[in-house]
Amino acid sequence: MNGVAIFLCDITGIAGEPWLAAGYDIVLVDPQHTRYMVERTTSGATVERIPLTILQAAQRLGEIVRGRHVVFVAGFPPCTDVAVSGARWFEDKRKADPHFQAKAALVAEQCRMVGELSGAPWLFENPVSVLSSIFGKPDHTFHPWHFTSLEPDDNYTKQTCLWVGGGFVMPDACPDASLGEPDNRIHACPPW
Repeated sequence: MNGVAIFLCDITGIAGEPWLAAGYDIVLVDPQHTRYMVERTTSGATVERIPLTILQAAQRLGEIVRGRHVVFVAGFPPCTDVAVSGARWFEDKRKADPHFQAKAALVAEQCRMVGELSGAPWLFENPVSVLSSIFGKPDHTFHPWHFTSLEPDDNYTKQTCLWVGGGFVMPDACPDASLGEPDNRIHACPPW
C-alpha cells in the first residue's frame, strides 16, 4: 500500500507533484475543485480531489488518517483575510463580518489539527499575517526565490511563514544563481 500525502486548501496540486513522482498517493482538499474524482497516474499512484472545505471533508480525512500511512500533510489556508499586506482592508471587512479573521484562523487550525492527527510531518503556510498573533512566531520563514533550483518561476520576494510539527525538517535553501536577482514585485493578497 502506497503512503499518502495530504494537501489542504490546494486546488492546483503543484505541491504534491514531487510526492507523486516518488510514488506516493496524494489527496487534495479544496472547495474549488469542481467534482470529487480519483485519478490514477502512469506510475500507479493516485490523486484524490475532494471538492469540500476541510471541515466538510473531515469524515474522509479521518478515514485516510486511520486507514492509510500518511507521510506528510501541508495546508495552505487562504491569506486574503489575515495577510498584513491586506491590513488596509481589514476595517471594511470587519464591518461586513466581525468574525472574518476568526474564520480564517479556524481554517489554519483545521490544517494544524489534520497534521497533528496524522502523526506525519506537517506544515501550514501563510505570508506574514495576523496568524503569528494566534499561533505564535512561525517556525520557519523564507522567500520563494530561496528554492528556485526546484521552481525557477518562483524568483521573487515574498516573506512566507511556516508553522510546523510532527518532525517536519525545513529543507536547505537551494536558489538558482543563474536566474539573477529575484524581482521585488508586491505579492499582496487581493482585497476580498
